Amino acid sequence: MTRFEDKELTRNDFLGGRVRLLQPEAGYRAGVDPVFLAASVPARTGQSVLELGCGAGAAILCLSARVPGLKLTGVELQPAYADLARRNAEMNGVDLDLVEADLTALPTAIRQRQFDHVIANPPYYRAGAHSRANDTGRSIALGEDTPLQDWISVAAKRLAPQGYLHMIQKADRLPDMIVACTGRLGSVEVLPLSARTGREAELVILRARKGGRAAFRLHGPLILHKGERHETDGESYTEQVSAVLRQAAPLPRF
Repeated sequence: MTRFEDKELTRNDFLGGRVRLLQPEAGYRAGVDPVFLAASVPARTGQSVLELGCGAGAAILCLSARVPGLKLTGVELQPAYADLARRNAEMNGVDLDLVEADLTALPTAIRQRQFDHVIANPPYYRAGAHSRANDTGRSIALGEDTPLQDWISVAAKRLAPQGYLHMIQKADRLPDMIVACTGRLGSVEVLPLSARTGREAELVILRARKGGRAAFRLHGPLILHKGERHETDGESYTEQVSAVLRQAAPLPRF
C-alpha cells in the first residue's frame, strides 16, 4: 500500500488541538508515547531535528508545536505512513522534509547532514516476541525488524557534536539501549514512566549526548496517573502530565 484512502482514516487532536493528525482507523495509531518523547527534547528555535521511523508524524509535529522554527526531517520506511506524515505536516502548516527510506540505508543527502537532535520511538518488541497483527503496517511498527542497536548507531552517526538522542522504549529494553550507546554516545540519562505510584515502570525515555562525558543518571519515575488504581471514568492524569499532554508543556524534571 502506498497511500491510505480518506475513508480509512480518522482525524485526532493532540496537545489540546494544537496538532491534528490523520491516522489509519485499523492500522498503527499513535497514543501518548510520541507526545512524551516530543516533550523530552530540549530543542531551541533554529535547531535541526531528525526523527527515525516517524510514522504519521505524531512526535515530530508535537515537538514543532512546542518549539517553533525548528528544521525538521523525518525518515519513514512504509510508503503509506510516509504519505500520511507529509499530509499531516501540510495540514498543520509545518515544513517537514520527509524521506521515505530504510534507516539503515539512508540516502546520501541525509548521510551528509548532521542534526542537533535525533528522536526515535522504535518498535517495542524484539523479533518474534509479539503476535503478528493482521495489519502489516501495525506489525512493522510494533515488531522489531531492525535491531535496536542499529537505531542507536544510525542516530549517533547523524548527530552533530554535542547533539542529543532521545528515545522512548519499553523498560525491559533499557539494557539493550545502554549497551548500544557504549562507545557511541555518553552522558546517558534515563527517565522511567510509571502508570501509578508503587508500580514498575513500563516505559523509559533515554537521553544520550554525542561526546558527552557526564556520569550515568537515573531520574526518579514520572508518575502518570493519580491514585493507586483507576477508580472513576475519564482521565486521571496528574497535573504535570496533563500539562504535557494537553498544553504542550515540556516534561518536568528532565
